[in-house]
Amino acid sequence: MKNIGILGSTGSIGTQALDIIRENKSLFNITALSGNNNIDLLEKQALEFKPEIIAVFNKYNADVLKTKLKPYNIKVYSGLEGLIKLSEYENIDILITSVVGMIGLKPTLAAIESGKTIALANKETLVTAGNIVIEKIKKNKGSLLPVDSEHSAIFQSLTSKKKNEINKIILTASGGPFRGKNKEDLININYKDALKHPNWDMGRKISIDSSTLMNKGLEVIEAKWLFDVDVEDIEVVVHPQSIIHSMVEYIDGSVIAQLGVSDMRIPIQYALTYPDRINNNLEKLNLTDIYKLTFESPDLETFPSLSLAYRALRENGTMPSVLNASNEVLVDLFLKEKIKFYDIPNTIEKILDIHKNIKNPTIDDVLYSDDWARRKVKELLKL
Repeated sequence: MKNIGILGSTGSIGTQALDIIRENKSLFNITALSGNNNIDLLEKQALEFKPEIIAVFNKYNADVLKTKLKPYNIKVYSGLEGLIKLSEYENIDILITSVVGMIGLKPTLAAIESGKTIALANKETLVTAGNIVIEKIKKNKGSLLPVDSEHSAIFQSLTSKKKNEINKIILTASGGPFRGKNKEDLININYKDALKHPNWDMGRKISIDSSTLMNKGLEVIEAKWLFDVDVEDIEVVVHPQSIIHSMVEYIDGSVIAQLGVSDMRIPIQYALTYPDRINNNLEKLNLTDIYKLTFESPDLETFPSLSLAYRALRENGTMPSVLNASNEVLVDLFLKEKIKFYDIPNTIEKILDIHKNIKNPTIDDVLYSDDWARRKVKELLKL
């Protein structure tokens, strides 16, 4: 029996993780859950799974939930301090970190320092502070298991532990809802169209990132830290069928790939059961139903965000933090219809150009750069 905590249990990854745990109650026990605004769903989850503690980032919502759960002897904490307290909670074996945004960084670091196994679905943790996080993992002899389908695929395809045998990592991308479009097609695109991902059911922010290919750029940065490879050895290939989730090419020319249906519950389950595998009732891949698998190079002229992510990783330091923070603010503005589609990459490029990079940042440097970028975006856009 593994005790599981979930940071972000009301989001897409969190709810799918609970689907798996619901079907395997003899293997997993929920001891901690966290949420922010969807307090009704969090209450339902609490009543079903009876966690020992809950953290709610929004203090008002935390107070509301505390009153509702008073008869059930469930402790409710609030704010960033509450998320950190949850992450350090001694009765958690595996912590799934699936909150969106920089809010996940400090809680994840706290969990690492307390010796937990991390099932990582919060991109910002490695994107903004990859070197710091990996050093803490090594120092505390912890485990970091990828939840994203692409990184899980790479993790499963790494049949050799010898770095010098790996030629390159190949991240596959669906191409998003605008694959095949050109710049002229997208200038006045509506955010509602950007949310219509062809293969995956995801949250609003990650769906927009997929439409710009920034999501793949952030995954490139994550892959560098997760698998200790050089940026030049990470290739992105557009694979619209989303059947091959990623690949590893070895120096002898062999390519090992992981295939499966487009269902995030599969990589989530593997992170929870690793190194074992268990049966489930999820759809299995039927190769005879697949008409063809196609691959193409990403269109960097139409989708410059991917190039910006490569640039930020090459320059490293606080550049990835600035890239990520700028993107978060701009995606939110796009969803609120305050800016246009190409204002996202165009503004990010301007921010990267003027940022004074800190080469070996501390956590404080990362957080300062994040805050600086958020303020600078609004200053440039006069908002």
